[in-house]
Amino acid sequence: MPPSETTFPGVPRGPGPYRVRGAGGSGVGRARVEVPARRSGSSVMALRALKFASLTAAASGIYLYGNKFLDPNDFGVVRVGRAIATTAVITYDYLTSLRSVPYGSEEYEFLKSQVHLRSAERLRELCCSNRGTFIKVGQHLGALDYLLPEEYTRTLKVLHSQAPQSTRQEIEQVIREDLGKEIKELFISFEDTPLGAASLAQVHKAVLQDGRTVAVKIQHPKVQAQSSKDILLMEVLLLVVKQIFPDFEFMWLVEEAKKNLPLELDFLHEGRNAEKVAHMLKNFDFLKVPRIYWELSTSRVLLMEFMEGGQVNDRAYMERNGINVNEISRNLGKLYSEMIFVNGFVHCDPHPGNVLVKKCPASGKAHIILLDHGLYQVLSESFRMDYCRLWQALIKADMKRVQKYSRRLGAGDLYPLFACMLTARSWESVNRGIDQSPVSASEDMEIRSNAAAYLPQITQLLNNVPRQMLLLLKTNDLLRGIESALHTRASASSFLNMSRCCIRAVSTYQRSKSHSLYRRAQISLTEALSLWQINLYELFLWLKGSQLGNWVIALLRRMQHFTY
Repeated sequence: MPPSETTFPGVPRGPGPYRVRGAGGSGVGRARVEVPARRSGSSVMALRALKFASLTAAASGIYLYGNKFLDPNDFGVVRVGRAIATTAVITYDYLTSLRSVPYGSEEYEFLKSQVHLRSAERLRELCCSNRGTFIKVGQHLGALDYLLPEEYTRTLKVLHSQAPQSTRQEIEQVIREDLGKEIKELFISFEDTPLGAASLAQVHKAVLQDGRTVAVKIQHPKVQAQSSKDILLMEVLLLVVKQIFPDFEFMWLVEEAKKNLPLELDFLHEGRNAEKVAHMLKNFDFLKVPRIYWELSTSRVLLMEFMEGGQVNDRAYMERNGINVNEISRNLGKLYSEMIFVNGFVHCDPHPGNVLVKKCPASGKAHIILLDHGLYQVLSESFRMDYCRLWQALIKADMKRVQKYSRRLGAGDLYPLFACMLTARSWESVNRGIDQSPVSASEDMEIRSNAAAYLPQITQLLNNVPRQMLLLLKTNDLLRGIESALHTRASASSFLNMSRCCIRAVSTYQRSKSHSLYRRAQISLTEALSLWQINLYELFLWLKGSQLGNWVIALLRRMQHFTY
């Protein structure tokens, strides 16, 4: 095993990426693709993969044509055939490319990386060709930086900038059907080039007849009709792959898409989310959420107040405009700690295109602009409390409580791996305390390599944890990506803000369950003392890093020298 790889207590680490059904080995450990002793074994497995693909194509065709709720004309034989062919080629590649190479050798690791890269590129091409839901799912996978092999996340990440664009005619059609008027009747001006295009919609800048400048979000016309059929196709293909690779546990991805896509496709739901989060976080004067113009909004068209700024990961933009990078990172952490731990209502798509920053000319303050409110996760009270207590344990390096609350959240014996997935830190750093040292380049590389080494265990965990956890893991990885771009990752202030929110959330919960006035007062006093300790520690860190603090420390040292 390479010296940079982490081993987790109680987490078996088998010899290969996946176990083929019938090849033996543990269902939990990471077992390689076993090749039977007979010369024809690998050919049999490859033929089985192609046979499954053929059967899937036939079964899917019969089902789609026979189901009265699905219109096969919208699906298209090319669209289905492309997905089946890509899945078959990727499966065949994994089955045959590593069969004759000794596991653990440099050649094996090199070939495995090449297979990952080829497969990721084929998957990216499939997403770009089939568009819509395929791009949405590909973007989700590309955001899982510390959970999937780097070859996949690096390759699929470009889907955020390669989303399709609807034509002017398609845009006019959607506006005509939903608002009953032509573009020229509604707007003085309407920019043909979109401000941004995503998997499900695109946004244009326009000026209303009354002079208000607005952002117009318009859904791609065919997405809604195709989404349910795309999900069905993905589900069938993933079930087929699982028959060949039993350790392949990605059904959670389809389940999440089934639940979230209908909500994301309803722009009225997105508008309500925007108003709810703006009200919920109104105490943060640095947060700006675009106002919704309901009179001109439908389920496929959303009119919003126009806001502009630089992307939150653009450090050069902030430096040019005199924006404090550390302040932006700190405020973003405050927002998400408040959403996750205190309110349990979480914006789950904070990629840089959805989080903008701008300096207000009048006040000189830097604002964070939060866009795209289609994807939110609502956390149950019990889940939120367990998650709060788990993070408190991680910050304090309390391993007994880390184990306890990880198990309560479905991690079981894989709790060490789960802790590393949550924090994107090595097991050694988790034991030492994640706030004790910043993330080094070698540790970051170690975590990314372990994403490939422990892929079966990671997918097993993702299949076992509560569904609420899945979007939080994606959100965590997106936020870490922003922090890495700003060079503010794992800063002490981020953990202090997180600790404050956890203390407030747990105390509020305890008071709500207590019927004793004395007990509620006791909880409030404990909360106040804990928050005071954090404030004192934060003051100490500020003094330690400031010029004034350096003078005080130098003076104390000189006084100590004279004393002796």
